[in-house]
Amino acid sequence: MLTVHHLGRSQSERIVWLCEELDLPYELKVYDRDPVTILAPPEYKALHPIGAAPVITDGGLVLAESGAIVEYIIGRHGNGRLALGPDHPSFADYLSWFHYANGTLQPSMGRSMYVARLNLPADNPIAVNLAGRLARAIGLVEARCAAVPWLAGAEFTAADIMTVFSLTTMRLFLPVDLAPYPAIRAYLARVGARPAYQRAMAKGDPGFAPMLG
Repeated sequence: MLTVHHLGRSQSERIVWLCEELDLPYELKVYDRDPVTILAPPEYKALHPIGAAPVITDGGLVLAESGAIVEYIIGRHGNGRLALGPDHPSFADYLSWFHYANGTLQPSMGRSMYVARLNLPADNPIAVNLAGRLARAIGLVEARCAAVPWLAGAEFTAADIMTVFSLTTMRLFLPVDLAPYPAIRAYLARVGARPAYQRAMAKGDPGFAPMLG
């Protein structure tokens, strides 16, 4: 049985959402963050040597890393659905945006989060550099969302599943005002209208209103 180990308000929401989009049978185990440290509890950290979310188990397999998990589930359980193959005209766009999520966007937000906690002066060169990187990273998503309905193009794909966390729940840890990004806000409205997304968030983070605006 495929089991999704979901740490509340974390990147593992991607995996719950993927399973709901694919309409897969799976077991969901939800773990609460430590109320003091806001980190994963010991029983979650014990699942995998990296000690971070997400993690799945599938029989004797234990697998971490969002991208690897998404590709594994699509390939092993999803019959390739929500991925675009080499013969698809949007294949390169799909690959680019699938990897942009954790290759550029999420790291930019993570670095900015840590620097923000240092309370550096606004004109500190590191803070200025990271703010510029983050603005460019989000700006590229804005431009893409203004051009096409979904990140790979006309079709909703796993590239969207990989990206949305950084634009929504991650803002609990690094507040980002989306007012200057109307195309992203319209894109998130489309995401929020998807029944599978609604089910995933209700199951994984009950009582938490998705940050779609």
